Amino acid sequence: MGAESVELLRRRDTQSPKKEMFMGESSSKIIVVVPTYNERDNLPELAKLLADLQLPGLQMLVVDDNSPDGTGDVADELAKAAPEQVGVLHRTEKDGLGRAYVAGITRALDEGADIVIQMDADLSHPASVLPTMVETLRTTDAGVVIGSRYVPGGSAAAEWAWHRRLLSAWANFYVNTILRLHVKDATAGFKAWKADTLRAIEVGSIQSNGYSFQVEMNHRAVRRGFRIAEVPIRFEERTHGASKMSLKVQLESALMPWKLLFRRS
Repeated sequence: MGAESVELLRRRDTQSPKKEMFMGESSSKIIVVVPTYNERDNLPELAKLLADLQLPGLQMLVVDDNSPDGTGDVADELAKAAPEQVGVLHRTEKDGLGRAYVAGITRALDEGADIVIQMDADLSHPASVLPTMVETLRTTDAGVVIGSRYVPGGSAAAEWAWHRRLLSAWANFYVNTILRLHVKDATAGFKAWKADTLRAIEVGSIQSNGYSFQVEMNHRAVRRGFRIAEVPIRFEERTHGASKMSLKVQLESALMPWKLLFRRS
């Protein structure tokens, strides 16, 4: 990470006239859990986008799976520059998105988070929508809010190839047909959770991994009677790094709805 990015965060943390408002007037603690693997180019930009929101009580928790490109070191630099805004959880192995989220969400709850955000590090999720998601949690009976591509006003990146659009649409139809979640974007990874919802669904006991983790989280929330709200987002294509979608992840995602259905039965 460039020295300019570190210095910018340090100045925001110590000199910004809005800093007192950012941390002092907050009645709730919001932790954005960001799993990373080889995201050293994207992480500083995401940190800047979150800091620019000036959302009271907002912190970022980076969960790095021992990235060989040095993402963990970049995260440590960000945390050193702005310790009130950035935390880091280092894991020794890469064992899937679901495991990283469980570790990060568990840490966030242990640190007293009132709201926990799930957010990708690849800049595909628009940080600008995060205040709307948080406000929806605070002012409605929703237990979780999804940043959705498939509600009115939502969309996916124009750069998406037709087969990716087809796969995404089919996955949502498939999941909802089997589990009847009544969620437009059941596979979405951009979510805001009330801490009480996460405790009620016992997030630490979720075993699924990859993108099926998102489906199982939704399924548990619905089964326990929590309402899922959706707000529109524009999902962007990553500009740096490579997608983590593998054949193994796709197969697990295809089987998980049936496992959840039979487990429920």
